Amino acid sequence: MIRRSNEMREERIHELKEGRGTVKIFHMLEKDELSGKGRLCAREIIAPGNSVGFHKHEGDFELYYVLEGEGLLNDNGLETTIKKGDVVRTGHGESHSIENVGDKDLELITIILFE
Repeated sequence: MIRRSNEMREERIHELKEGRGTVKIFHMLEKDELSGKGRLCAREIIAPGNSVGFHKHEGDFELYYVLEGEGLLNDNGLETTIKKGDVVRTGHGESHSIENVGDKDLELITIILFE
């Protein structure tokens, strides 16, 4: 299977997890294409000043791979800056948020798999 970039479903979510602004999500694979092992495989774009709000993962874990930009990650209450090339894992029972603190789009590959 090959999915071209122009074939990916685009979704815009305003105030994702009670964050600020709008997050653009380009679904690389749909949930039903993840063989029951996950619920998200996407490229996300967060504009400067926008964010995904603080939330807890239950029964799944989330991976971020930073493609471009700079973000402020709240990892279970510990804030740290992340940038291009960094990988973040938020496991079952853990919480996180991410905010674009740079001057250009924060671009991530985001994957959510079931524990």
